[in-house]
Amino acid sequence: MLSESKLLHKPVMVEEVIRLINVHPGGFYLDCTLGCGGHSLAILEHSSPDGYLVGIDRDPVAIAIAEEILSQYKGRFTLILGNFVYLSELISKTGIDSFDGILFDLGVSSMQLEDPERGFSFSKDGPLDMRMDPNLSLTAHQIVNTFSLDELENIFKNLGEEPFAYKIARAIVEYREKKEIASTKELAEIVSSVVKRRGKIHPATRVFMALRIYINSELENLQKALNQAVSLLKSGGRLCVISYHSLEDRIVKKFFRESKEKIITKSVIKPTREEILTNRRARSARLRGLEKL
Repeated sequence: MLSESKLLHKPVMVEEVIRLINVHPGGFYLDCTLGCGGHSLAILEHSSPDGYLVGIDRDPVAIAIAEEILSQYKGRFTLILGNFVYLSELISKTGIDSFDGILFDLGVSSMQLEDPERGFSFSKDGPLDMRMDPNLSLTAHQIVNTFSLDELENIFKNLGEEPFAYKIARAIVEYREKKEIASTKELAEIVSSVVKRRGKIHPATRVFMALRIYINSELENLQKALNQAVSLLKSGGRLCVISYHSLEDRIVKKFFRESKEKIITKSVIKPTREEILTNRRARSARLRGLEKL
């Protein structure tokens, strides 16, 4: 039985996504970032009685959770364990040629953040992991304990946009000379020892984000997947992407601008104040969409 916290995961901007993708009965939809299945559940509901959905996730735990959450629509969905960087190859196995709507929700799910064993968050102490796919070989533990000062600085600066990247990298290298860095709490404390809190943002936030992006090749995979997604859209089909930080959003915005398709979000869509009050993780979400001509 799944825990209540996992079943109560809140997907971001559900109404906006359903409206932007233009979900309708009988349509074919692709959720490239299945997570706990929140968006997929809404898509299946709004495409009833005969809409069909394919959901992809690289995390086997997410697939298992979504399978249970979507079970009321059994026969109307296919879930695939895989990385969306191989989108075309994964979809070729389904027998579906094209879709009416495709969604990417690029955030880390509550399920991943709240499980201390996954090592994504410093709010709960756990091992330094941060792999979305448990089959990946590189972990955060290896990076912080073996990468050079220059390599660490580049990761924090380029992928976390951390202004104190050098200072943090130096602190990590000096600390590990005396003792191995073993846990999320330990790493967060090292960062906090050299960088003071800026407002409500914890000093380690950008460092953890940068490590996660690096380990999971998130930016490179996104660029490759967007190209494949457009080719899988029907004429008039829509692609929607929810991003959570400026690096992702820049890639999406640039891709949309340079594509030959119709941009259907003249300006980026942000969550309402009411949603942010009930789901704090929605506060940085940005939604963009395009329509295939």
